[in-house]
Amino acid sequence: MKIPPFAPIPAALPATVPFVGPETLQRRLGRRFAARLGANENGFGPSPAAIAAMRAAVPEIWQYGDSTSHDLLQALSAHLAIPVGSVTVGEGVDALLGNLVRLMVAPGDAVVTSDGAYPTFNYHVAGFGGVLHKVPYRDDSEDLAALAARAHDSGARLVYLANPDNPMGSWHSGAAIRGMLDSLPKDTLLVLDEAYIEFAPAEALPRISADDPRVIRMRTFSKAYGLAGARIGYAIGHPDLIAGFERIRNHFGVNRIAQAGALAALGDQDWLAHVVANMAAARDRIGRIGAMNGLTALPSATNFVALDTGADGDHARALVAALEAEGIFVRMPGVAPLDRCIRISCGPSAELDALEDALPRVLARLGPA
Repeated sequence: MKIPPFAPIPAALPATVPFVGPETLQRRLGRRFAARLGANENGFGPSPAAIAAMRAAVPEIWQYGDSTSHDLLQALSAHLAIPVGSVTVGEGVDALLGNLVRLMVAPGDAVVTSDGAYPTFNYHVAGFGGVLHKVPYRDDSEDLAALAARAHDSGARLVYLANPDNPMGSWHSGAAIRGMLDSLPKDTLLVLDEAYIEFAPAEALPRISADDPRVIRMRTFSKAYGLAGARIGYAIGHPDLIAGFERIRNHFGVNRIAQAGALAALGDQDWLAHVVANMAAARDRIGRIGAMNGLTALPSATNFVALDTGADGDHARALVAALEAEGIFVRMPGVAPLDRCIRISCGPSAELDALEDALPRVLARLGPA
């Protein structure tokens, strides 16, 4: 007997995993990685206060989480100095993006992004029947003018932009972001992914009112706050747009432990500053390791560094695979010409020691590009 047929949209899609997880790669390798530097995680860990709060929440895990994330929303409102109605909490930026696409994109609607930008957003657009329109990067950065122009040409419902950017680590000034916003069609919503904003210079933060109806901003506790495994993030937008999430979100999707950890992490800004300083030092060290091996570090405002191999995507893929065989997990952009680079997450000294040890050996084995 056969199962009933899938609905038309998923029936037409391939089975796709936007990222192969490091655990899957470790099972293939048959051992744990000596350096887990590929998923842009925070290897320096969450605030001790967050760890304590999550431990305290464990005995109550038999209870559903607060469906409104009330305490966390109140804290975010105070921290950001915005009305509580302009912020919503979800199961990480990935889930928030999925809910946004479900809320705003009907089958056949146009959506604009950059070719090589965050693939999970594209996954959601395809899953709800949207039509992706892509523009290339320019000078290893997302091209604001080209994104806006494509939005006009396609009649886009959404335009996706990450600032700072993944996978290249580049960033635009807040003034440039505001200029792009002013240039978009009046019925286009800018999806501004600010997952790495805590690592960025102050000038990268645009002065945009929380209730500006032209933009929704996505942020996370996964990166600077070190809670990637807890799956919790938030979105900032016009109250009517934020209220729209109540129509379709999983109201009990954010668990009690994640809520407790995020609340405590938000309250420990000293630990955040400690992490940001460690990330900056690690970025510098990755750049030095690259330079010692003939690779060029691109400027980064994130918790990772893109190292230009000076070759092509085939060479970069071979380098990623060879490092994996040495127990060093890194990743790379997937689209030319970005794929000439490998992307290395910032990590503690011991993991960067392992990278520094393995990289020259691997490059020698691969030979000239």
